[in-house]
Amino acid sequence: MPSLLIADDHPLFRAALKQAAREALGRAELHEADTLEHTLAVLESQPQVDLVLLDLHMPGNHGLAGLAAIRAQFPGVAVVVVSANDDPRVVRRALDHGAAGYLPKSAGLEELRAAITAVLACETWLPPALRTSVARAQSAPGDADLAARLASLSPQQFRVLTLVADGLLNKQIADRLGVQERTVKAHLTAIFERLGVRNRTQAGVVLRSLELSDPARQVEA
Repeated sequence: MPSLLIADDHPLFRAALKQAAREALGRAELHEADTLEHTLAVLESQPQVDLVLLDLHMPGNHGLAGLAAIRAQFPGVAVVVVSANDDPRVVRRALDHGAAGYLPKSAGLEELRAAITAVLACETWLPPALRTSVARAQSAPGDADLAARLASLSPQQFRVLTLVADGLLNKQIADRLGVQERTVKAHLTAIFERLGVRNRTQAGVVLRSLELSDPARQVEA
């Protein structure tokens, strides 16, 4: 029986995704999360999850950083990005960073069913209206290399990187992760080497390069 995690901070949209998943799959094990931290916790506690439907702009997520975190920490889990942003360049970046599919929030239930079915069959899926424009979109310079470098980090190293990007000091990171400070320093040495950076400031910049503007917030503003 397929196992899906619906990661979105809007309850009504999660309900719509659950309905579509049930219609597409019949029997399925469904989990929900409303923040990136909650999403990672569910994946940690539910290793049988096959697919995540991931909102790019849920709390704790900053653009493609959440996608990168899932791909680094849970490489066996497929991710379909769900976003109000349907810019072909953004879709291209999501695919370059390991998304198995991309679904605009304006999509109907039929497209959602098609996306779930295709990705669970180990196929890449895009809505027909976006396929031509995404195929023409050029990858952002360095994105493929960055995705490979991030994917080379261990789960704990990626957690350290995200906390560095949030501005935490080594002692704070150690307290947060329940490890010794020298362990954090060892992780940072490995992170700097794998990302090709010299210090924590440059490492934070690398992760923040994955941030994207949220069209919904722009409308609200």
